[in-house]
Amino acid sequence: MTGWLVIAGLGPGADQMVTPEVAEALAEATDVVGYIPYVARIAPRSGLTLHSSDNRVELDRATRALQMAQQGQRVVVVSSGDPGVFAMASAVFEALEAAPQYQGLDIRVLPGITAMLAAAAAIGAPLGHDFCAINLSDNLKPWALIERRLRLAAQADFAMAFYNPRSTSRPDGFGRVLEVLREECGPQRLIGFARAVSMPEEHIVTVTLAEARAEMADMRTVVILGNSATRRVGRFVYTRRSAE
Repeated sequence: MTGWLVIAGLGPGADQMVTPEVAEALAEATDVVGYIPYVARIAPRSGLTLHSSDNRVELDRATRALQMAQQGQRVVVVSSGDPGVFAMASAVFEALEAAPQYQGLDIRVLPGITAMLAAAAAIGAPLGHDFCAINLSDNLKPWALIERRLRLAAQADFAMAFYNPRSTSRPDGFGRVLEVLREECGPQRLIGFARAVSMPEEHIVTVTLAEARAEMADMRTVVILGNSATRRVGRFVYTRRSAE
């Protein structure tokens, strides 16, 4: 049996947002590897082994997936959203760089619908012009770097999508993020909170920075800040495609 390794994105949550290409890879897989809640989204079946692990062991997980593919197994490493956006594709390639004996493997990256794009669609079109995405977790980078990027992106008038805004282990950081954004953007800038996007419990709200509160976000929330040209139109929010 010839092994292969697929790095796949499961989309933001709803089954219908898993692409046919990813569904086909999962149907052919002998093994699925990933973070515990993402592997839990995969239905068990005969001939499939599920390997779930904690979110802080990404390189170990990636190395184990490479080893299994080398042994002839058909392995899918799963992430939510897209695997290349704050997810497992980078970890697999970092592990591959450290272990060149696996570089001859059949490896593919299959894109998925990101939580950022699903959230933007639910809000309207807040990312209609130049934008950036920032992971607000300081687990893998220092807070000083996060704040520097926030300020520079705000000064450049980017719309911004924020991942991992607030967790039980990081309850205070997002409040500081809002303070920085108010300093740089002013109180009237629009900011959207999209929780559990694409799922039955989805909740979408857009407010101004003056109205935004840290407790409006958690780890299931994608936060999208508009730029100076972002506007409301009815229940939607959009950013004009032409710069002022």
